Amino acid sequence: MNIWNPWHGCKKYSEGCQNCYVYRRDNSVGRDASIITKTSSFNEPIKLNKYKEYKISRGAEVYACMTSDFFIEEADNWRNDAWQMIDKRKDVHFNIITKRIARAKDCLPENWGGGYENVTIGCTVENQKQADIRLPIFKDFPSKHKFIICEPLLENIEMSKYLGAWVSYISVGGESGANARVCDYDWVL
Repeated sequence: MNIWNPWHGCKKYSEGCQNCYVYRRDNSVGRDASIITKTSSFNEPIKLNKYKEYKISRGAEVYACMTSDFFIEEADNWRNDAWQMIDKRKDVHFNIITKRIARAKDCLPENWGGGYENVTIGCTVENQKQADIRLPIFKDFPSKHKFIICEPLLENIEMSKYLGAWVSYISVGGESGANARVCDYDWVL
């Protein structure tokens, strides 16, 4: 698994962000996680090694923006370049996870159509409130591959009315860190 963070930093967005691991990690090194910056690894998908081969190899799976949100407003000026790299690297599969599915459709490239074959979009829902807000939007979101992330799972979520063949799978997990909130196994089941 490869991680590509074209930008770093995030603005807390909803209840699941309370104990954000990015904020926790940045705080431990004296960095302000609320400041969004373009990273030195921005061009990672198209970087070449000394043999003039891509550093990220053909067939790799890449998780994008694990220290930010791909659809955060502060990255609007950089996102088109990121999409161009993703489109160029059709031989690599990119996973993009977001809480900001409500603005994602407005952030797609012109040639997106029904989605790039090499991109899976994941929408995070942490409680019933966010599931009821985000999942109807996500269901209609144009993407060939979609999954739902219930992380951190903060309560039991009833999602059956939203599910169907449009979603590939659901990932569930609890919160990490010293102040982690309870994730009840019955909620997971």
